[in-house]
Amino acid sequence: MAVLVDFTFDAIAWVDSRDQRLMRHLNHWRAPKWLRLWMIAATRCGDGWLWYSMALVVALFGGERRFAALAASVLAGSVGVGLFMKLKRMIGRKRPCAIEPHCWAQLLPPDQFSFPSGHTITAFSVSVALSAFYPELRGCLFFCAGSIAASRILLGMHFLSDVVAGAALGGLLGFASAALFI
Repeated sequence: MAVLVDFTFDAIAWVDSRDQRLMRHLNHWRAPKWLRLWMIAATRCGDGWLWYSMALVVALFGGERRFAALAASVLAGSVGVGLFMKLKRMIGRKRPCAIEPHCWAQLLPPDQFSFPSGHTITAFSVSVALSAFYPELRGCLFFCAGSIAASRILLGMHFLSDVVAGAALGGLLGFASAALFI
């Protein structure tokens, strides 16, 4: 048991050291203006506006499966929000912007904790759930989810591992939720 605990702490320390190194590199990189604008827009869309708009479009034009698609995406997103709020309080990891200032992003984080990325969990849970009902939109949905996830790292709101964990958890929630309604 002690070997497993030592391995776990070593693995966490290894991931954290890589996260810190990437954060310092990105915090000092002055990204091109087009990328900065894209990342800020992606993060703002990930605040909920994109998903609320998507729900309206699905409700109006989503065809006969629209209510199942909406139910699956709302369930996945809602469980995701509850999950990330609980995990953030339990884990209590500081955000990159609380550790070191960012050279160009001056956004205020929605809360003080970093792990896992709530924007990413929501983006992937909704995208996976909706793509199960509308496979022709899969590319667009995952482009949006990926943009939101990347924006959280590039804007200094999250570490890479926060976003990877958020994408994995969100993807699992979206898949499980869609399976309930298909």
